[in-house]
Amino acid sequence: MNHLPFTKRVQIVQLLVEGASLRSISRITGCSMNTISKTLIAVGTACKEFHDTHVVHVDAKRVECDEIWSFVYSKEKNVPEYMQQVGGAGSVWTWVGIDAQTKMVIDWHVGTREVGSAYAFMQGLAARLKSRVQLTTDGLKMYIEAVDFAFDGEIDYAQLVKQYGAYTQKKNQDMNTDAPNPERRYSPQKYAGAIKTIISGRPDADFISTSYIERQNLTMRMSMRRFTRLTNAFSKKLENHKHAISLYFVYYNFVRFHQTLKVTPAIKAKLARRIMSLDDLVRLAFPK
Repeated sequence: MNHLPFTKRVQIVQLLVEGASLRSISRITGCSMNTISKTLIAVGTACKEFHDTHVVHVDAKRVECDEIWSFVYSKEKNVPEYMQQVGGAGSVWTWVGIDAQTKMVIDWHVGTREVGSAYAFMQGLAARLKSRVQLTTDGLKMYIEAVDFAFDGEIDYAQLVKQYGAYTQKKNQDMNTDAPNPERRYSPQKYAGAIKTIISGRPDADFISTSYIERQNLTMRMSMRRFTRLTNAFSKKLENHKHAISLYFVYYNFVRFHQTLKVTPAIKAKLARRIMSLDDLVRLAFPK
């Protein structure tokens, strides 16, 4: 690591944020898995510190929140007993809050899908906002108390619960019976509508939506190999999982050019004056 050329570090980070797995990065760069992991840890740690310092007093008007599932070490049902005692294995939920206008990821929290994580996430989100916002989440009940506690009632908050119909059926001509579509595991259910529920304040009904945060969920799964379903690229350590997420969000906010915005979310949110380069990002951890 001490003798790794700066350009090689940039190449490793470039591949990490583009969704390559550690083994594929090792094959492409010729670096060992240990070197790549150390680079991820160093840059991920620096990115979290950078986010905590720079993403403050965010002047957002509409915020959308959601939680996305992944797992570390193994799926919950397969976690061995000794790992259950140690912790850091099984289902992991990443709670994310996004500014619907600038697409800025304001804050995130990696934890469980329990009340404690909901409170921690909402408190962190509220601390970064400059003024009162309109907030939309899904129908998860634990959001209600967490939002009220974090914002002390000073928020226009609504929940959006989407309704889905049954999977479509394909008729099996050979058996002359209606049989389930074998592709249903990998296809979304048919959208049937949504129920909007006002929880507090006076949210504008036209902007009660979770479309942007759901699109962010897709971007996360596309950009971080650890979130790709049905592969063996899942995180093996919780800490490395957190570092990968920190790297991704700073890259997304400050480096990645947004096709719709024509700038980065950070510039749109007036938290940056120029687009950061990957070199700038890597220098956060490895200044020349």
